[in-house]
Amino acid sequence: MGKLFSGFSTDIGVDLGTCNTLIYIRGKGIVVSEPSVVAVERGTKRVVAVGEDAKKMLWKTPGDIIAIRPLRDGVIADLETTEKMIRYFISKVLQRRLFVRPRMVIGVPSCITEVERRAVEESAYKAGAREVKVIEESLAAAIGANIPIYEPAGHMIVDIGGGTSEISVISLGGMVVTNAIRLGGDEFDEAIMKHVRTVHNLIIGEGTAEDLKKKIGNASPDKKIEKMEIKGTDAITGLPRRLEIDSVEVREALQEPITAIIEEIKRTLGQTPPELAADIVERGIVMTGGGSLLKGLDVLIANETGVPAFKAENPLNCVALGAGMYFEREKNSHHHGYNYNRQ
Repeated sequence: MGKLFSGFSTDIGVDLGTCNTLIYIRGKGIVVSEPSVVAVERGTKRVVAVGEDAKKMLWKTPGDIIAIRPLRDGVIADLETTEKMIRYFISKVLQRRLFVRPRMVIGVPSCITEVERRAVEESAYKAGAREVKVIEESLAAAIGANIPIYEPAGHMIVDIGGGTSEISVISLGGMVVTNAIRLGGDEFDEAIMKHVRTVHNLIIGEGTAEDLKKKIGNASPDKKIEKMEIKGTDAITGLPRRLEIDSVEVREALQEPITAIIEEIKRTLGQTPPELAADIVERGIVMTGGGSLLKGLDVLIANETGVPAFKAENPLNCVALGAGMYFEREKNSHHHGYNYNRQ
């Protein structure tokens, strides 16, 4: 019987990201990690595909099917589709276990509005949750990165997602300072595309730009210069063309978005109460999210701020993990009196 009862409280953590949605189930790990894309029929809005399958249709859809990314820059651009997407992913993992209504914690960017927040809650209830808590992405990321957030000490977390970057100082289980900018991995790719077009008159796709970023991108100057060959369309002749590009150029292309993130980190440090700032200098800045995987970004942040910075263990999964562990952690925290979380 014990086993049956433990099944009654499934805790599910959801990272509702601009680029990818991840779902974590306690005891099972990450069960869904798919692009936040929905393909619908043009007239009827009937859902044709969600996630991986829908992403394949993103740039290649026939006229009657539209692929929608319902979240743009961390904001829900299309509520109805977001709801369909959440329900689809959740029903995918909850098949046949419907007598077990899960508790669900959803990590969302702190820059979304109250209305959007409610809409996310609403769709989770409709998808079959018995209890829903919507929390800030960086709070979830901090729990997922194993930061003891309920201690009376300051911790800084920098979560760089696809559409938003969130920089927060957390203490006693609450956000003391938080700043979010609508800029993330997507903007890194766009900056590379723009640069290649401006400098080389070559038009490349998002996929190619992302490849460049992942393979030879580096935020801090490196002795070794890496090169990569890319293919695209010549902006003048309209014909396909190859081009070799090196890591120095990719770094130049990324300068603007990266500088914006670093400025935001400095601004957040400037708004942090001195006692907590002293903790942060000692403990360092923890980086999560896909954007933190950019080579050399931790080194650059450390050099620019004078505060050590390091990547969390599984930067991509932190938000989903932390959301899934939220109820458990909160229950075990003895600082209940100090919980400043906005309900």
